[in-house]
Amino acid sequence: MKIIYIYDALCGWCYGFAPTMRTFFDKHKSEFESIEVVSGGMITGNRIGAIGEVAPYIKTAYKDVENRTGVTFGEKFLKDILEEGSSIFTSIPPSIALSVFKKEVEKNTALAGEKNEKTLHFAEDLQSLIYFDGIEPKDYSKYGELAEKYGLDKSDFVKKMNSPEYEKLAQQDFQLSQDFGVNGFPTVIIQKEEEYYLFARGFVDLETLEKRFESMKTSV
Repeated sequence: MKIIYIYDALCGWCYGFAPTMRTFFDKHKSEFESIEVVSGGMITGNRIGAIGEVAPYIKTAYKDVENRTGVTFGEKFLKDILEEGSSIFTSIPPSIALSVFKKEVEKNTALAGEKNEKTLHFAEDLQSLIYFDGIEPKDYSKYGELAEKYGLDKSDFVKKMNSPEYEKLAQQDFQLSQDFGVNGFPTVIIQKEEEYYLFARGFVDLETLEKRFESMKTSV
């Protein structure tokens, strides 16, 4: 079996779901061949714009995410980004960063860790950069600093982020999400041989995931 985790770095519910996804995979990774993380492209095209345009919604929604999931949105995000309002929110830069990281994993299997879990960790860290550390989504240097923590060269990482090749890979992720018919994030799909099973759509707590997994193993 393989997990396909379709998320978006700017999805608040994905930020809330990240610890649950990590815990579930860590517990069951011996039962999976690997995990593939796909950027969904939630904020692209005409959805890209200043966060101030959707700030009234986020100011309510982030509290719902905190209350239900237990994650915390950082003061730098709440004050410097959300309250200030001029930061351009776009899914493209963090999606490119994930594409660069995934390509580096292909070149260096040691970077992937066991069952590719470091890609899952990197995706979670991208969300923390935005929603806890409060970076501007277009600040490529911050993605480079994150990559450095995984043993990659910061300058080389940022250079690759500026290459059309990696934006194309990010766009391929967006297309894959559409091909799966995903219309909400996070979405978790389990692939078993040639069959695909919708495992979770939207935030799901760990207990529910465990029950679904046990049920799926007995019925599939």
